[in-house]
Amino acid sequence: MNTSPFGACHSSDHLSRRFFLRSSALTGLGWLTPLSQQLARGAEKSGSRPKSVIVLWMQGGASQLETFDPHPDSAISHGAKAIKTSLPGIHFGEGLEQTAELANEFSILRSIVSKEGDHARATYHGKTGYRPFPGLVHPAIGSIITHELPAPTLNGTPVDIPTHISITPGQFPARGGYLGAKYDAFQLHDPVNPVPDVKASTDQKRTARRIDSLNVLEKSFAAGRLPELEKERTLHRSSIQRAQSMMSSHQLAAFNIKEAPKAEREAFGETRFGRGCLAAIRLVGAGVRCVEVTLNGWDTHINNHEGQLNQKQQLDPALASLIKGLKERDLYEDTVVLVATEFGRTPKLNVTDGRDHWPHGFSVLMGGGGLRSGQVIGETDRTGKSQDPADKVLVQDLHATILNRLGIDYEYEFMTSIGRPIALSDGRPIAALL
Repeated sequence: MNTSPFGACHSSDHLSRRFFLRSSALTGLGWLTPLSQQLARGAEKSGSRPKSVIVLWMQGGASQLETFDPHPDSAISHGAKAIKTSLPGIHFGEGLEQTAELANEFSILRSIVSKEGDHARATYHGKTGYRPFPGLVHPAIGSIITHELPAPTLNGTPVDIPTHISITPGQFPARGGYLGAKYDAFQLHDPVNPVPDVKASTDQKRTARRIDSLNVLEKSFAAGRLPELEKERTLHRSSIQRAQSMMSSHQLAAFNIKEAPKAEREAFGETRFGRGCLAAIRLVGAGVRCVEVTLNGWDTHINNHEGQLNQKQQLDPALASLIKGLKERDLYEDTVVLVATEFGRTPKLNVTDGRDHWPHGFSVLMGGGGLRSGQVIGETDRTGKSQDPADKVLVQDLHATILNRLGIDYEYEFMTSIGRPIALSDGRPIAALL
């Protein structure tokens, strides 16, 4: 039995097409959905609303004290050093020098509060905006965005590649939840490798014969069933057609980071995460709605300072190059960038010089997408004694802010398969960012 909060969902239209959705998810085609089902309540307003979201997910619990909320010369710093940023009086942890120079390009939220201190539950909460609920799986924010916004186009041409993508996802990829498996993120591992399963295993003539044979099977399947309703629910034909479109699309080049100049690739760092961030820029430039890139390894219960520094060596060049790259391509105002984690780390070191889980006041970055930048929101206690930061921000408020900025009605209630209406977000937009 799957007990993970990221386990399989059962949407209201899931059972009638469960065979295809299961098989398509195994082959990396779970993102497929007909254009007719992407009608949106949030109208896309050219030039006034961002079109895409990039989530950089720090899996394991990045320490706020060694990243974006250091308290230098305080007892809780335990000797961790801080550096100046481009914002007067604002410091980042040592090792984030490139990002510190760009601090005026985003906002720093230092008072995020969660009620979850377990990795799986807190990650679920961070990615969906909801705490785990028995019998129901909530969709990740990228799934909501792809569900609510119109099918994107690029220069008048439909986008044939997946529009919700998770790069190096680890054990917690973004899921479609009650919206259905077709809104699961398309999973891509190290972008240095080719996209799997996009080349036919046979020659063109044989592939055509196989498609013809599939059409025969579809006609046999449809016989005796409700003429239109069941045929539409199976989604066989439209899914196969979209798969074929992707396999022959020039837009696949967006995945190929090897096409980028060598100097650009090196600027992001020779790491999977760095390559993922470079791929994210190329993908949103190709019309992708949401890209999530995961950097695992932040769970520093032992030797915290060294572990966090190793992570920052990967994060700093990739994050700084991501922001610069988006700006150079005039994509920053069209793209909301969120740097988030499931919780922070304790103010005090444990007996193994590590920091443990701390959901009572940690940091995220938000920038791009027309959001206000160059500001700090919230404040944590430099003594580490208080669990109540000033101007605290709830995890769900991050989701409501992003949805609101994209023109999506975050309060819209979706009727789930268990007959319960659920709002897309129960948070409130952060006024200081809008």
